[in-house]
Amino acid sequence: MARVRYGARTEAEIAAARTASAKLPDIWSTGVVAVWESDPDAVAAVLPPPLKPTGRPLVRVNISKVDLPGYPLGAGSFAVAAAHDGVEGWYPLVMPMTHERALIGGREVFGEPKKLGEVTVERDGLVVRAALARHGIAFVEVRGAVSGDLPLPEPARKTDFYFKFLPAVDGSGFDVHPVLVHCVRNEKVRRLERVTGDVVLRESMYDPVADLPVRDLVEITLGEKTTDQTGRVVERVSARALLPYIHQRYDDPRQILDGPPEGSA
Repeated sequence: MARVRYGARTEAEIAAARTASAKLPDIWSTGVVAVWESDPDAVAAVLPPPLKPTGRPLVRVNISKVDLPGYPLGAGSFAVAAAHDGVEGWYPLVMPMTHERALIGGREVFGEPKKLGEVTVERDGLVVRAALARHGIAFVEVRGAVSGDLPLPEPARKTDFYFKFLPAVDGSGFDVHPVLVHCVRNEKVRRLERVTGDVVLRESMYDPVADLPVRDLVEITLGEKTTDQTGRVVERVSARALLPYIHQRYDDPRQILDGPPEGSA
């Protein structure tokens, strides 16, 4: 009988897949990063417990094109500064990806709030434009012009916070206890330029980032970088405390209860 591809894989095949994933070469991306101070009450309002605000109500948007061989990827992140148990980092609210492959692992393994979307990074001479869009709305756009080189930073260790959970089958909460994940990224930069410009936040019922306005623009940069990442579960979190925030993960929270009509195959 021919190999049934949906059938079980052997231990050797599973081990080979893990080995191949562990030996990936450095993957470089070209991207725009904008950081600004926003409304402190708005930043605090989007943080599920046990995350807390930091000393500055910072918001960061990262919009990148990733040089995957034969598989170019657009990747974005819109995050707010947060702290947990003495560690400061970022809590992403939405992470648009242009391909399903990048979306699946991040959501299912790390609990990242990834969604399929459109990611644009363009440079024409000194003019730069980057945007994140979903449902036909460019809800974040960064525009400007390169105004000079910046010194390369030393390799840095950065932390993102994610909540990994599984909505309950009966719609009553969660099927397993939700957990908080610390995702640590080691970042290396090989080129960095200053951009003089602005950030535009557009109204979207699906991605309401306009609620975190630009009060004071800190910086816009254009750079080339590579990162690796590892994650670990640091603690179980209160299901009751997290439940009011899970709509952040979905365009419509009711969709987690969608299912086939009665009697369908």
